[in-house]
Amino acid sequence: MSDIRQVTPPEAKRILDATPGAVYLDVRTPEEFAAGHPEGAINAPAFLKGLPGMSPNDEFLPLVEKILPKDRPILCGCQAGGRSMKAAEILAAAGFRDVANVQGGFGGARDATGRVVVPGWRDAGLPVSTDASEAVTYEGMRRKAGR
Repeated sequence: MSDIRQVTPPEAKRILDATPGAVYLDVRTPEEFAAGHPEGAINAPAFLKGLPGMSPNDEFLPLVEKILPKDRPILCGCQAGGRSMKAAEILAAAGFRDVANVQGGFGGARDATGRVVVPGWRDAGLPVSTDASEAVTYEGMRRKAGR
């Protein structure tokens, strides 16, 4: 799906500040989220660590469907923008109407040479949190959804 709206981290911050109810959905693993995430983000990993690497999280869509209404503005972010793009496509295909992908995610998008082409949330100097409360973590989201 190429019709997913792409936003940079500073644009995402402006949207979050200006749009009541907008949410930053951090789709990284719980470990990545715990190490630092955009302030106010909630965690619902689209992929989990497995062997060899990352594997899809079968709980992702059912969980998000239980915790967020389909008309809520959602900004999907990950480490660089790849996993969040897949997550945004999954949500849009399931009927979520206002979904965007945060290019550069938390850590920045890089080209084949390793050069940063889109600075991430952290490097853009945007507010970072290590909040591990039940209100934002994957385990908290799972409990909220009755899982």
